[in-house]
Amino acid sequence: MRRLSAILFWSVIAAAFIGPGTVTTAAAAGAGFGLALLWTLVFSTVACLVLQEASARLTLVSGRDLGQALRHRYPAGFTGTAVLLLVLGAIVLGCAAYEAGNILGGVAGAVLATGGSPKLLALASGAIAGLLLWFNKPRRIAHLLSIVVAVMGVAFLLTAWQLRPELGEFLRGALVPSLPTGSALLAIGLVGTTVVPYNIFLGSGIVGGQSLGDLRLGLAVAVGLGGLISMGVLVAGTAVEGEFAFEALSLVLAERLAPWAASLFAVGLFGAGLSSAITAPLAAAVTARSLFQTDDNKERWSERSWRYRSVWLAVLLTGLGFGLSEVAPIPAIILAQALNGVLLPIVAAFLLLEVNDRRSMGKQGVNGVFSNTVMTLVVAVTVLLGTANVARAVARTVGWPAPTHGTLLVVSAVVMIVVSVPVYQAFQRRRAA
Repeated sequence: MRRLSAILFWSVIAAAFIGPGTVTTAAAAGAGFGLALLWTLVFSTVACLVLQEASARLTLVSGRDLGQALRHRYPAGFTGTAVLLLVLGAIVLGCAAYEAGNILGGVAGAVLATGGSPKLLALASGAIAGLLLWFNKPRRIAHLLSIVVAVMGVAFLLTAWQLRPELGEFLRGALVPSLPTGSALLAIGLVGTTVVPYNIFLGSGIVGGQSLGDLRLGLAVAVGLGGLISMGVLVAGTAVEGEFAFEALSLVLAERLAPWAASLFAVGLFGAGLSSAITAPLAAAVTARSLFQTDDNKERWSERSWRYRSVWLAVLLTGLGFGLSEVAPIPAIILAQALNGVLLPIVAAFLLLEVNDRRSMGKQGVNGVFSNTVMTLVVAVTVLLGTANVARAVARTVGWPAPTHGTLLVVSAVVMIVVSVPVYQAFQRRRAA
């Protein structure tokens, strides 16, 4: 019973990344590039598990969540303020981008189900999320909505099973990294929609009094199932003919399963959007509180304080603004996931520093070789993909030719060297401790 409780507890992480962003990005990747980008979901599922376990272990072993640990490492002065603002800015910006995708995706599902006005549905979604956050009832509703999302996920898995992709092609897509021309944005979006930066802070902040064994089991099952559903969405997306659209994906489910599957997809997409629309603002506020709350100002950062509420309200209003603007949901959602992927190495690098500090983690709590290898790969891969997108965007803006793969590798290597300096210093301190 205790282990089942741990699995259900950590399902909030899987529910948070199985939102409209995952459905949109994974299905668009399948529709546009077949199984070629499946490896990004395999990689990012493992990365999500390793990073979430590290952030939760940090809290259990050191007694500080990730935000508090960063504040302790950089307590004052220009460096401390700059680091806190950088992390807070990255998380709030990422949450705001994610929230835009949540509202747009949820509204798209509601429009499919009801045919109603997108603006009215966006207002209704924003109002529901706002009321739940205001009265501090978000987690219970998010858990209920995650059941709807899980049922939708089963429908995608059944559809993927019926499609029966050729085994060799499936294994090649899952295990051999490749980036077909024009796929870089989707690739980093797939990473950013699975390894959600704000989830790392959220998981660290809510771990509570679990044992390390229960924590690892709960995360392994919840994140593993979430990753499997994401892969099912990508495989189902390969059956979409022509340009990707929610209607086309709905038609695939209806044809492969039954007509009711189209309605299930619409309701599931709305449920995924609403549950994530609650989680993203909550995570931003929890992160801000962990970074700035001290023993002397706890009341100023209580869940009913204006500081706490202003953070989640700003994120919610950002998403609502995109929903009311009626921008095209699919490109906006893919861009939001890509932005989260670009921000991910900042959070991963800070976490890597913390879980290798023996002074706070002790001899038994510090990272092992496997965790360090995977976390370093997360930073390296996301830096490479992020650099590729930024460099290509700059080139298009100023009218330069697109950078070659060699140029991108050189620029990425320089960025990695800059990132690796503080990590190397942390390892030196670990050896000396």
